[in-house]
Amino acid sequence: MKAVVYREYAPDDDYAKILKVEDIDDPKPKADEVIFTNKASALNYNDIWGMRGVPIPVPVPHVSGSDVAGDVIAVGEDVKGFKVGDKVVSHSNLACRVCELCTSGREFDCAKRQVWGFQTGPLWGAYSEQIHLPEVNVSKIPEGVSYEEAAAASMTILTSWHMLVGRAKITPGQTVLIMGGGSGVGSFGIQIAKLYNCKVIATASPDKLEKCKELGADYAVDHRKDDWHKEVRAITKEIAKSTGVQPGIDLTFDHIGQTHFNKQLTLLKYGGTLVSCGATTGYDAQIDLRHIFFKGINVLGSTQGTKAEMEQGLYWMGQGKIKAAIDSIHSFEQAAEAHTKMLQGKFFGKILMKPEGA
Repeated sequence: MKAVVYREYAPDDDYAKILKVEDIDDPKPKADEVIFTNKASALNYNDIWGMRGVPIPVPVPHVSGSDVAGDVIAVGEDVKGFKVGDKVVSHSNLACRVCELCTSGREFDCAKRQVWGFQTGPLWGAYSEQIHLPEVNVSKIPEGVSYEEAAAASMTILTSWHMLVGRAKITPGQTVLIMGGGSGVGSFGIQIAKLYNCKVIATASPDKLEKCKELGADYAVDHRKDDWHKEVRAITKEIAKSTGVQPGIDLTFDHIGQTHFNKQLTLLKYGGTLVSCGATTGYDAQIDLRHIFFKGINVLGSTQGTKAEMEQGLYWMGQGKIKAAIDSIHSFEQAAEAHTKMLQGKFFGKILMKPEGA
């Protein structure tokens, strides 16, 4: 079968130099595995980390990709929940499923956890024509959800749902700030917050502001401006006039990190919450601790989530309440172009790749 393979790292981000479409062996199912075709797969920033070889030196030769949807073509002898022909999508959190953390519902904290397609290998990821995964890492796609939408949602709706629902315990009527609303996680964050009937302020670059509103954001702010936080503060005062609530943000959803972290803290109300799943601008944030202890702010970390949380998000997609924002679809031969586009931030929502004929 065909797959997008790299056999060396590209610390200079020259993806065209390392990404090649190659023939690799077709998978054969182990007793607990499901094999399915690749009808659509989605890019994530961890694909770039893998190609750079930092912060984790991933196994090479490497097939990247953690999100993929397709049709089941074979199942192992112990598989009970799937049959040939089922439409399925990957759940990329590979955990042991038997430790105390896993059995208490915290599979994302498992000491043996790996992100499939990022840390796994050699040659085991989504950017191949056929996929093999344990049954516990596969979910059925609801009626009305396309392969493309499911692939775009897999890791990102899981991450966003876990951040807002699992970790931050979002409640109706809150004022929620979604940083980077044009990203995959941000686009789902907007819609989850609106599902909970919250007032949503999204931030994005100028070319993405209207698209954030189309997804449901009540307000959209250019976070590239130095005084972006002052505009957000003014919006919360406007909201307060019509609702009678205290001005400020109840819950802020962050994956930007260093450049915007402390300003988010200044915007939070007393008892407010910041939940973070990443730091695309850097991890060395300058923090004024007074905002945390004096206002009783909750700072929460979040990574991935449970398979059940992914399926909750997919359920609402099947109900038409949440949709995937898909920026573009590329062939395997265009892998370098697709990853360069993601690195440059010139996209809204998710970038997809498909093998020829999918």
